[in-house]
Amino acid sequence: MLVVFHSKAAAEVLMFKEHALPILKAAGKPYTDSMPDRGVITRDQLAQAIAGIENAISANPDSAIPFDNDQNDSKEHPVSQAVSFRRRAWPLLAMLKLSRDEDADVLWEPAPTTW
Repeated sequence: MLVVFHSKAAAEVLMFKEHALPILKAAGKPYTDSMPDRGVITRDQLAQAIAGIENAISANPDSAIPFDNDQNDSKEHPVSQAVSFRRRAWPLLAMLKLSRDEDADVLWEPAPTTW
């Protein structure tokens, strides 16, 4: 299922529910195997959520993006590579930071089936 994150301070962020779960866990939400369809990170929780996600990114060795100036075409195509926690978390982390700066809550809900 797709979920969409909303904030008055930023553009919407859309992601699969199973990809959002580990990010929300890092943000301090007490979810184990699943997350509710709707939820909120209040403005009072934003600083803790941002710190939790940043700590998870720094603790994850796979989150480093090495600089590679090699133009060798024999490398694996980027579409075939796994998406790191860092790359998955970045859009939501940016939204949380903008929301903190604008003193706005972040909400999520199921994405509409048609737009």
